[in-house]
Amino acid sequence: MKVIRLREGRERSLLRRHPWIFDSAIARGGADPGETVRVEANDGRFLAWAAFSPASKIRARAWSFEEGERIDPDFFRQRLGEALRLRQRLKVPSEGVRLVHGESDGLPGFVVDCYGDTLVAQFLSAGSEKWKKVLADILLDVTGMQRLYERSDANARGLEGLPGVTGWLRGDGPTELAIAESGWNFGLDIAGGHKTGFYLDQRDNRARFADWVRRLGAQRVLNCYCYTGGFSVAALAGGASELTSIDSSGPALERARANVARNGFDAARAEFLDADVNASLRRFGEAGRQFDAIVLDPPKLAPTVAHAERAARAYKDINRLALKLLAPGGVLFTFSCSGGISADLFHKIVASAGTDAGVDGYIADHLGAAPDHPMTLAFPEGEYLKGLVVIRK
Repeated sequence: MKVIRLREGRERSLLRRHPWIFDSAIARGGADPGETVRVEANDGRFLAWAAFSPASKIRARAWSFEEGERIDPDFFRQRLGEALRLRQRLKVPSEGVRLVHGESDGLPGFVVDCYGDTLVAQFLSAGSEKWKKVLADILLDVTGMQRLYERSDANARGLEGLPGVTGWLRGDGPTELAIAESGWNFGLDIAGGHKTGFYLDQRDNRARFADWVRRLGAQRVLNCYCYTGGFSVAALAGGASELTSIDSSGPALERARANVARNGFDAARAEFLDADVNASLRRFGEAGRQFDAIVLDPPKLAPTVAHAERAARAYKDINRLALKLLAPGGVLFTFSCSGGISADLFHKIVASAGTDAGVDGYIADHLGAAPDHPMTLAFPEGEYLKGLVVIRK
């Protein structure tokens, strides 16, 4: 077994069971991509078993902190079993469920979503790539499913020195699927959609938005960065009579329009704009338009803390424009899915946007990812999705 030894004083995060080991923490040692290494403190104490990644700034990701544990197929079977048992206890109200959430489930860089009878996996680290065949076989065995599609095309693969890979890993069939969620029905494409085909992490927030639209009697609703229309369907289910959905992707808008129709809503209640969100918000302001409810769910703007300053300006700008469009008493659901933007910083950004807009509001709720996307005590980076519910004064 190869050994990497850390610099003096750099073992503290591992003693807290945080799974990441950065290149700057390593004094000596190395291994092949994905190879399991023994991680030791500077004085030789055992710290963890980890998968080595020579191309990444996160040079190793811990599988286990137990010296007596072996990293073998039985280890992965146990970890996958624990992840599945958690989801069974959660009783998720959807046919779309995240079964494995990377580091939070003790499987760094490995993500699995389930859409009905189809699994979609992302192997995003050198370690999960090394064990891909074993993980795929065990996953099908423990779930009893036959179809597994790979969507290892996220930017994280490049950071690990790995090429993007997509396609059927086990079985085959159509990639256009449909799932039931919270009494609604959504179509999705596991081959071409964002992430694994759908934003399962926003499931509970879609249901909350429908409830707020209903509770406030919101009639005029604006959904920015609408993608395939999850929040659009929620708005119409909540009773909105005038819905405007904006995205810069024509194919995503077509699927959003189809999802509205799939749920039986009158197409006359919904307008879809293939446009830039910032430009649209400015145009609405110039026209004097107002909305009773607005959703801001932009793409990731700050993947790391290094990008936070630039991203903060972008978040502030769209929130400032949206708050000016929000009618008094209206509700804003605003989100950041950027790992480099903390919940505290996001709150400050939205507060600053309100000051610049001359608008104050009540924070009625704090939002995060659905519980099948868990964050553990030892891995706060799992809290990537942050959201606020703001009621304009």
